Amino acid sequence: MTDSEGGPELPEGDGPQGATQGDGPLVVVENVNKYFGELHVLKDINLTVDRGEVVVVIGPSGGGKSTLCRSINRLEPIDGGRILVDGQELPEEGKDLARLRADVGMVFQSFNLFAHKTILENVTLGPTKVRKQGKQESEKHALELLDRVGIANQAQKYPAQLSGGQQQRAAIARSLAMRPKVMLFDEPTSALDPEMVNEVLDVMTGLAAEGMTMIVVTHEMGFARRAARKVVFMAEGQIVEENTPDEFFTNARTDRARDFLSKILTH
Repeated sequence: MTDSEGGPELPEGDGPQGATQGDGPLVVVENVNKYFGELHVLKDINLTVDRGEVVVVIGPSGGGKSTLCRSINRLEPIDGGRILVDGQELPEEGKDLARLRADVGMVFQSFNLFAHKTILENVTLGPTKVRKQGKQESEKHALELLDRVGIANQAQKYPAQLSGGQQQRAAIARSLAMRPKVMLFDEPTSALDPEMVNEVLDVMTGLAAEGMTMIVVTHEMGFARRAARKVVFMAEGQIVEENTPDEFFTNARTDRARDFLSKILTH
């Protein structure tokens, strides 16, 4: 497949590297706490993501990974601490939040495409409604992105007519159409049949190579080794360890991480 290669070069300013300006880290999470009732799901989380950095968050189920991901664009409100995107603290609600959220692309476990709209309409909806882009410009850019993720020939189909892997690639194109500064991926391959996983990971690897800032919650250790600049290991609501992929996978520092790796890498 040619998901991550062979697509057209993105125009200047449209690609991931043209999406951010300014200096300093792009995402800063400071002392963030989150509760679901009595359950303390995020405990004093601190994380810094630099521009162009790919951070892969791994760990056992229920460790807080997805909650952290969803907190970064306030799909989950936090109960303490603060989160900054490109130097701006996330507002709690209103137009300012919508504006800032447009800079943070999100790809979910379930594809969340609008079933009654074509793939092309799904990809152009955000740019026309939120970015106030003209229809012709948004469709041109959408078709370039669909080509980029290998499904330009599916543009006029509806989500139900596509495979799971194609739907997830459409969801990635939809997020990219907003020209986000950072992309969040919350277990983007966990709902896919095994043969479809690589076609989505290939697209994500291509984005990483182009310099897109990405935070990826995943169980795909091969992707973590290949594409991450930093691996963050979370368990029981805390960041237990953070390191380069090489160091983490060959020389994990904590017993908790070593135990996790011994269970997943031997199967």
